[in-house]
Amino acid sequence: MATKDQQAYHPATTNGYNRSDEEATATQAKELRRQKYKKWIIYGIAFIIFQSAVIAFFSMTVMKVRNPKFRVRSASFGNIPTGNSAPFNLNANVTLGIKNTNFGPYKYDNSTITFYSGDSVVGTATIPKSKAQFRRTKKFTVPVDLVFQTSLASSGTVPLRSEAKLTGKVELMLIFKKKKAVNMNCTMDLNSSTKMLENIKCK
Repeated sequence: MATKDQQAYHPATTNGYNRSDEEATATQAKELRRQKYKKWIIYGIAFIIFQSAVIAFFSMTVMKVRNPKFRVRSASFGNIPTGNSAPFNLNANVTLGIKNTNFGPYKYDNSTITFYSGDSVVGTATIPKSKAQFRRTKKFTVPVDLVFQTSLASSGTVPLRSEAKLTGKVELMLIFKKKKAVNMNCTMDLNSSTKMLENIKCK
């Protein structure tokens, strides 16, 4: 009888082990799914943070429109009359620069630059319509016929001032356009001995 009882008991014990293994497997699978789900959540949050950082950086750099800088860079002059003759004309080729720090070209319209000696206008020049490429400084030269009412020979240097205004648009991503007006206000000294502009300062 004891042998029969033992034989009847073994299947029940074996089924108990099987159930325990199945429960352990199910618990392990559930834990793996939970960990996998947590990883996906972490990846999703990290992706959102990364995208937000990219958008913020893009907005503060690429999409931010700054005013280009417009200034007198240098000039070359023709023969300066000797003696004290006045008034007299002086031919000059003035090099201008437009510094565009934007991530898109700055397209500007025709304009005029005016030179002053004191409060008197001594010359003007036309600035032709063009554009300054993105992240570049456009340099170009305009001819100016300066007319002075006083002799340069007696003074050696003559203080000059230049004023100009550019109106145009900065184009971003070939889609967005932002109007920008750029003002030039430069002071400088014309040295009659060296035939050069000195102490150029622009606001």
